[in-house]
Amino acid sequence: MEAVKTYVAKKIAEAPMPEATVDDVDFQRVSREGVEYTAKVSVSNPYPTPLPICEISYSLKSDGREIASGVIPDPGSLKAKGSTVVEVPVKVAHSILLSLGRDVAKDWDIDYKLDLVFIIDLPVIGNINIPVSQQGEIKLPTLSDLFA
Repeated sequence: MEAVKTYVAKKIAEAPMPEATVDDVDFQRVSREGVEYTAKVSVSNPYPTPLPICEISYSLKSDGREIASGVIPDPGSLKAKGSTVVEVPVKVAHSILLSLGRDVAKDWDIDYKLDLVFIIDLPVIGNINIPVSQQGEIKLPTLSDLFA
């Protein structure tokens, strides 16, 4: 029995896992509540069957502090044997943007770190977490963006 457990554990450890990479983080729109950005994430699925995404959690940090976070329940599935681009909306309140004044005043952008965790349901194995992180700069909307 112990040999069977070892064999199964070894096969599960060797199994290919889905992987994720952040392709882009872009300005989407301005509303009364705040500014919305969209993170485009490519998630690869090495299996011949679609895999459900149970949940996506995100945390956007700037200047060492969290400026936005959230959870997106049941955002869809990953297509079989391929890559799926998942769009993750990130909303930042206007009041938080104002508190980042020093960083914004220098170059009209926000230096950020985006942490995402995709929870994927793998048959037989169960739920797995796929963490992905990205650092960069997000441009703030200009007056022309507000009235476009």
